[in-house]
Amino acid sequence: MDLVVAPDDRAAAATGAELLAGWLTAAVDARGAATVAVSGGRTPWLLFADLAERDLPWDAITVFQVDERLAPDGSDERNLTHLAAALAAAPVRIVPMAAATADPDVAADRYGAGLPERFDVVHLGLGPDGHTASLVPGDPVCDVTDRPVALTAAPYQGCRRMTLTAPVLTGARRQLWVVTGDTKRPVLPRLLAADPQIPAGRVVTAEAIVVADTAAAGPDGVPGGSPAREDG
Repeated sequence: MDLVVAPDDRAAAATGAELLAGWLTAAVDARGAATVAVSGGRTPWLLFADLAERDLPWDAITVFQVDERLAPDGSDERNLTHLAAALAAAPVRIVPMAAATADPDVAADRYGAGLPERFDVVHLGLGPDGHTASLVPGDPVCDVTDRPVALTAAPYQGCRRMTLTAPVLTGARRQLWVVTGDTKRPVLPRLLAADPQIPAGRVVTAEAIVVADTAAAGPDGVPGGSPAREDG
């Protein structure tokens, strides 16, 4: 796993956008189309807004969601609300999770049926508690392996969630992790070490690049983690 350290969250977002743009373009060149599953968060919205301004083969790229809160359409709680706004400048197809439905289990199965056999890239974040996507510590959703999309058993931060499951995340050709903020500093070494005691550590792969800002990585890189190279 490669760690890239950027000076701040905006630089981390720009570095992530550059990596993602290269990988998606390469996937289109190799296979005629590209698929990416994306997570939510303040820094990711910066990343996707940057990406949307780039000259990419947008007609061949499809964006899926890594996870979503079970909240009404248009709600500020929904990742889709912010994702659509961030990518507004790009003529890209977004496949939304149907999170505002009376039967989320059926919606999860339908979303799973529409996923590609293998994502070209999944974009992931890291929570201070070690969660990624909506694979939340202590929730049975972390152990689901028999279906590609599942629901959390209980609300997390006020909402139940729909999420891609661990096998889908680990099966992607590439993983882009973007980790920012000092609350992530204690858990980032555990991600880099693929610590199975946290959900994120259970889905990281050898094909991953982690982009972290100095708030998350520390001024000298991550103690006990991989050597860092400075970027930006």
